Amino acid sequence: QVQLVESGGGLVQAGDSLRLSCAASGRAFSTVAMGWFRQAPGKERQFVSAIKRSGTRYADSVKGRFTISRDNAKNTVYLQMNSLKPEDTAVYYCAARNAGYGVYLSPSDYAYWGQGTQVTVSS
Repeated sequence: QVQLVESGGGLVQAGDSLRLSCAASGRAFSTVAMGWFRQAPGKERQFVSAIKRSGTRYADSVKGRFTISRDNAKNTVYLQMNSLKPEDTAVYYCAARNAGYGVYLSPSDYAYWGQGTQVTVSS
């Protein structure tokens, strides 16, 4: 089992920055792949970013603005969000799965999820 606890959401203005954190427990952190997804009201849950040993991936909509990173000593993954736009407004979810081979870009690829943290970006 993997337990995930998210934090760092809030209300900001367009152009501002936020850093989301996701602390993982219950399994060796090095053995899991981590992802960030977001879901706006009335929308499907969308891939934002993912990280595992082989590298990182980003949705085109956030590439160049968001950075995913991992602190293995703290069993924590971060999502640094810069140059935020109103369209980034959503509930952001941290997700985890056993790390294998391939790229994990779909919500169905992940077995464990955090509770979500709200990010609201005003104009």
